[in-house]
Amino acid sequence: MAEYEDELCTGWDELHGIRHRFISVMAQNMGLYNITETNGRLYGSVFFSEQPMTLDDMSEALEMSKTSMSTGVRQLTEASMLTRVWEKGVRKDLYTAEVDWYQSFTCIFVNRWREAADNNHKAAIDARDQLDQLQQKARESRLQEQIGYDLEKLDYAIHYYRWLDEVITLFENGEIFEIVPKK
Repeated sequence: MAEYEDELCTGWDELHGIRHRFISVMAQNMGLYNITETNGRLYGSVFFSEQPMTLDDMSEALEMSKTSMSTGVRQLTEASMLTRVWEKGVRKDLYTAEVDWYQSFTCIFVNRWREAADNNHKAAIDARDQLDQLQQKARESRLQEQIGYDLEKLDYAIHYYRWLDEVITLFENGEIFEIVPKK
């Protein structure tokens, strides 16, 4: 009987170890999505939880303050990685992990890339406009030549950002999944 209990204990320990290793690796890579490693571990804990979790549950599981959990939950909710749920008779906020990782990735990707691409596109257009004005005033041939060279580079950048806008739009409207289906 004791041997059977040892096997059960060992199995549970192994399960928790596997989960812990997966959560650790996943959390380390969350920086790619502008999510802290701590919030990555928070997501992993909620992901593997069989029941929705309260801030108290999260705080206990990660041995961190409720304030830290609240901040993390806010960030993960904004990234569509956690969802607030309701259960009858429960007064505290409950959260579950978003199980559609495709949706979470799309939300994060679109928000980060849209802002960066728009800012870079605008900067390229502004620089091009300024170079056009400078070229009209410039008299020196070497300066004219350099401005022309820079204008070619900026035209390339502007075309790239227009293309990137189309790629981002594929994610925004979900057409990306017609091109690359979800697995």
